[in-house]
Amino acid sequence: MTTFASFSSSRLVSVLLGLVLLAVQIQATALTSLLAANERSCYYADVDGVGEKVGFYFAVQSGGNFEIDYVVMDPDDRVLLEGVAEKQGDYIFTANKIGEYSFCFENEAYNSDKLLDFDIMVESEPRRILSAQQQPLKEHTSALEESTYKISGLLSSVTRTQKYFHTRHHRNFSTVLSTQSRIFWFTILECVIIIAMSLLQVWILKTFFSRSGSRRYKV
Repeated sequence: MTTFASFSSSRLVSVLLGLVLLAVQIQATALTSLLAANERSCYYADVDGVGEKVGFYFAVQSGGNFEIDYVVMDPDDRVLLEGVAEKQGDYIFTANKIGEYSFCFENEAYNSDKLLDFDIMVESEPRRILSAQQQPLKEHTSALEESTYKISGLLSSVTRTQKYFHTRHHRNFSTVLSTQSRIFWFTILECVIIIAMSLLQVWILKTFFSRSGSRRYKV
């Protein structure tokens, strides 16, 4: 009896490990890049199987009006996604070909540097394979698999919310810095104008009294 219980426990543990490994078959790349003005930058991701899900997320954190051009192409250089003057994007598409996919950002039409935050994710479809000896545990594994997917969905939601707040933080911080810079230079300009007006008034008064004091009158 003890042997059977230990055998069932070990088999259940192996099924759990298999579910975890199969449910999370993800290759992700999270990067932050500074794209200079009039520059083009490309990144690449390899897809090993047809039908894999490819996720692409980007957001302009600072620079200009937070706009960037982008294009996504498959291994045959066919355009899958593209956009002009976009601030952020979040896309998921199915890869129909095996090979290297390119993700390019173009800042050639703008004169300001851009700070980009982006993710490139290649996710395989999870497959649950049970041997003949594991068939009696099908009802247990189905419930566990469903719970795993729910947890994965909640984690994805939390991650997207964090990305949103991260982007808002950077954009608001950039706006604050720009406003502070404008206020500083406006104050400097205002001080220069006030000093110039004061000197001009002193010069006018000095010139007026100098001319009036040099006049001569005959009696």
